Amino acid sequence: MRALAFEGPGKRAFIEKPKPVVQEATDAVVRITKTTICGTDLHILKGDVPTVTPGRILGHEGVGVIDSVGDAVTSFKPGDRVLISCITSDGRCEACRKAMYSHCERGGWILGNRIDGTQAEFVRIPFADTSLYRAPAGVDEEALVLLSDILPTGYECGVLNGKVKPGDTVAIVGAGPIGLASLLTAQFYAPAELIMIDVDDKRLERSKQFGATHILNSRRDDAAKQVLELTGNRGVEVAIEAVGIPATFDLCQNILAPGGHLANVGVHGKSAELRLEKLWDRNITITTRLVDTETTPLLLKTIASGKLHPEKLITHRFRLDEVMKAYDVFENAAREGALKVLISAD
Repeated sequence: MRALAFEGPGKRAFIEKPKPVVQEATDAVVRITKTTICGTDLHILKGDVPTVTPGRILGHEGVGVIDSVGDAVTSFKPGDRVLISCITSDGRCEACRKAMYSHCERGGWILGNRIDGTQAEFVRIPFADTSLYRAPAGVDEEALVLLSDILPTGYECGVLNGKVKPGDTVAIVGAGPIGLASLLTAQFYAPAELIMIDVDDKRLERSKQFGATHILNSRRDDAAKQVLELTGNRGVEVAIEAVGIPATFDLCQNILAPGGHLANVGVHGKSAELRLEKLWDRNITITTRLVDTETTPLLLKTIASGKLHPEKLITHRFRLDEVMKAYDVFENAAREGALKVLISAD
């Protein structure tokens, strides 16, 4: 089969590799129909994720059709259309019993990391019964593929951890796919204002189409000062960090109202300063999280009902044999105006 593989820091290749087979009784092999590229894949290519070894097929998002299943799989059969979770869970360990599936003792984030991933024609899914979801009839695969990762990540790590509630003023720092997923799902809770902050005017303008009430370019303007002006020097109830660099984390600390929540979503590769000298007496809550995908069933229902349209985040579409070009576009997202790129393998 054809697949996109990591070949060492700064190196990727479109290769031929044997089709995966069922190895354990709880496995399923899925024929991929749609997949996409995540910012985490770019971190891998930079050499930031040492658990990923050369030759590994990348990707942890996808929609497909069951090709074969192990003898212990009871919820799926060949021919079933499924959504692949970015998080693999055995459903039985202590972490899974706490709904912390990202910390599953035998799973977690393993696809495209410790085992071969979804940017291929086929993928093996361990613990299929608890790591796949049946695709609702009539729901577009372009919407479904965004439920593998970015929608539950933005919702769980940003909106739920941030305790967004009706009437809140929410600032989201980072108008990339994850930040926009937070923007879409924050609207479940009717916040009064949604302030989107980024350095890319194109992404900021797009965020207005998705519900942002204010947009600020932090490269051009003093974003912290403007947020305080917008809120009468009070600050925001919720700040969602969706970039993963020290400057954006610091910005979130500087715009919080007393009693506010700072929900970190971004993947941080460098240390960020915690300004306790300013925050110690302000009743601030700071949260971190890796997506557990516990909200995927809820989000599936929301998409099936037509109340959420994440497919609007897709800006570019490619065939699997164009995956190298897809990476070129995604790696130069600002120049290309890219948010999510869709890769069709069928």
